[in-house]
Amino acid sequence: MNRKAIIFHGTGAHPDVVWLPWLREQLTKRGYTVEAPHYPTLNAEPITTFLPKVLAGHTFDENTVLIGHSGGAALLLAILQHIDTPVSQAVLVAGYSTKPNTDDEPVLQDDYDWAAISAHVRDLYFINSRNDPYGCDDRQGRVMFERAGGTQIVRDDGHFGDENQPYPTFELVDRLID
Repeated sequence: MNRKAIIFHGTGAHPDVVWLPWLREQLTKRGYTVEAPHYPTLNAEPITTFLPKVLAGHTFDENTVLIGHSGGAALLLAILQHIDTPVSQAVLVAGYSTKPNTDDEPVLQDDYDWAAISAHVRDLYFINSRNDPYGCDDRQGRVMFERAGGTQIVRDDGHFGDENQPYPTFELVDRLID
């Protein structure tokens, strides 16, 4: 079995921030082929034009695991809705499906087909924090969980990594992935 993981960074970030390089290394050691694309226009370009580029840049199958942080987690919702084959797992860290604050959020769709999202992933995890400074909090996680099912995990860990929050490792995410 050729297992693959695709890790999506957050808004204004890149693949070498916070725990993303560490997770790439952990998954590679476990035999995963890991993709960690850099999408500088994530959450700057409207999802209607951005999503087709993302879908064209990757292949998805039953051995694929998707991991996203913040804006990258919000992107996973659109990916899951629009792919035509189920993936193994999706882990949305500090994700959201509605505007979490007053900033523009072009990564969000106007609405979601929650049945399609849940039909396109075997195991779906929402990891949110009660004290997320950007509003990507446990209430956002609860909304997604109630609509798509899966597993919601609530922590008190800020944004799980940011400019002022060093977060070099994230053992929980590593443990969740088969």
